[in-house]
Amino acid sequence: MNIPAIEFNDVCFSYPGGQEVLRHISFTIHPGEKVALVGLNGSGKSTLLLHTNGLLLADNGTVAVNGKVIDRKNLDDCRRYVGMVFQNSDDQLFMPTVEADVAFGPRNMDLPEDEVKKRVDEALRTTGCLAFRESAPYHLSGGQKKMASIATVLSMEPDILVFDEPTSGLDFAAEAQLIGIVDRLPHTMLMSTHDMDLARRLCSRAILMDHGAIAYDGPIDTLPYPLISTL
Repeated sequence: MNIPAIEFNDVCFSYPGGQEVLRHISFTIHPGEKVALVGLNGSGKSTLLLHTNGLLLADNGTVAVNGKVIDRKNLDDCRRYVGMVFQNSDDQLFMPTVEADVAFGPRNMDLPEDEVKKRVDEALRTTGCLAFRESAPYHLSGGQKKMASIATVLSMEPDILVFDEPTSGLDFAAEAQLIGIVDRLPHTMLMSTHDMDLARRLCSRAILMDHGAIAYDGPIDTLPYPLISTL
């Protein structure tokens, strides 16, 4: 039986004192799929992403990763399945060196130190960060920070990668490097982006958000574009 990598079932969510941000969201992403999450600003994309590893919990409905419904009792387990790369790399880089940042996650999993080192070396190699492993994150360029933030996630060896606007603020060269690295990764992916060239390059399927609801879910080649409100 093919267990879905991510499954939203009739998910609704509102921030305290605010209007409903997610409205009856249902979709399934299967292992190995790479899906672009698109829509205008304020359509609910980032809020949806935060539900994939329990940073937010649904008011109604369920979110499951690898067949396990996310709740307060199993947050740690579910977060090991899903690695999230935030839009702002500074949200993920807080240690004195890049290497220490990449090792932070595995060490907090209580892995043996030789396993931590193996994972760190592999993550740094995959993302092209070996040359600046001893550098302080605040000395890095925007592109280098983005690669380092991806390395911090890869060292945890998640099954699923979730990206929030991965090319935001990157110049052409850094964007090209990121695309090359992400394109080679075998993980299941859900990627929020306004960059439709990026979405078409990396993803075969698109989910279009509009005012907190899903307006389209299907092949990216037939996605309505330019993106306009349909609700």
